[in-house]
Amino acid sequence: MSYLSKQSLVCLALAAALVTSNSHAASKDIVDTAVGAGSFKTLAAALQAADLVGALKGKGPFTVLAPTDEAFAKLPKGTLDTLLKPENKQKLIDVLTYHVIKGKVPAKQVVTLSGAKTLNGQQVDIKVTDGKVSVDKANVVKTDIDCTNGVIHVIDQVILPASDNIPTTATKAGNFKTLLAAAQAAGLVDALSAKGPLTVFAPTDEAFANLPAGTVESLLKPENKAKLVAILKYHVVPGRVYSSDALAAGSAKTLQGQSVNIALKDKVAMVNAAKLLATDVDASNGVIHVIDSVILPPDAKQSAVEPHRMIETAIHKGAPLFNAGHPSECASVYMTTVKDLLEMEGHGLCPTTTQALQTALTQAESTGCSNTQAWTLRHALDSAYNSMQVSR
Repeated sequence: MSYLSKQSLVCLALAAALVTSNSHAASKDIVDTAVGAGSFKTLAAALQAADLVGALKGKGPFTVLAPTDEAFAKLPKGTLDTLLKPENKQKLIDVLTYHVIKGKVPAKQVVTLSGAKTLNGQQVDIKVTDGKVSVDKANVVKTDIDCTNGVIHVIDQVILPASDNIPTTATKAGNFKTLLAAAQAAGLVDALSAKGPLTVFAPTDEAFANLPAGTVESLLKPENKAKLVAILKYHVVPGRVYSSDALAAGSAKTLQGQSVNIALKDKVAMVNAAKLLATDVDASNGVIHVIDSVILPPDAKQSAVEPHRMIETAIHKGAPLFNAGHPSECASVYMTTVKDLLEMEGHGLCPTTTQALQTALTQAESTGCSNTQAWTLRHALDSAYNSMQVSR
């Protein structure tokens, strides 16, 4: 059965099983429709406490993922009472706006999505499993309740946005100890904890371990703080940029001032030469994308890693990829290194080496064969490395 036919069956099943009478709903806005239904009293009270009634009675259109009274009752004891306190108004607003999507998104469109950005700023995850639709961990139990300013889909649980900031989220993940230590040494923890929002391309501990020996230790020295700050800021983009938007843009300007390239290579999402291991990890003040390599801004590469170390690192990473049957990814690693080396012309590379690297790069870019690209670039890197060793 084709993918499209499965989706069509899902939509038909939802329409058949969950159809509701909209003869009255279509003449009322979202708030009045919810109140009139009788099963959203808690939601209506929460909207009133958060001063969001006026907004949801506005023109819109909006799509509301509406928890029933029973859904609110499932929350841990005391949670709702705490949220309804005046001093927690902003938290309540954050929760309620996490249930609202800008625009009218009917069920037939929902089932084609993997996620949707909410008015809270964070993204909800959408899954279709065995004909059933879930949003985060909540099941959609009724769909397409039409209103004059949007549509309501009923869910059986209250969904909660991420409440931890970027450093706390990274700490709880457990595999970003080096990144957090570097942020601490660079004095950037407060900035990453601020309101933001920010997008962080976060290298794992393993990514830092793959840097040439001594690189991390050198960067953590007080006298190299400016270099460390530049490198870390090169991993941060202002705003909350989800993976789909990042790939569509193709590049993003970082807080360091230079841009990173974002693209699909052989169906693998890459940031410069780093592979995206996980995407769209929400935090209260932004989003984290996990990468498998530390990315270095062009003007920091020379000072952070010597040319011969750059080549060693590229071959150490690229050769296993080639041997594992991934010549395109290998070629990407080599090509990035060659380009980085060419940017260092006049800083340790002789004219002959520079010309050989440029020739190899031109030849690699002119062929569509990944194997040829990888071998052409590898030979050039080997030759450059040998010439550097002789001159040392």
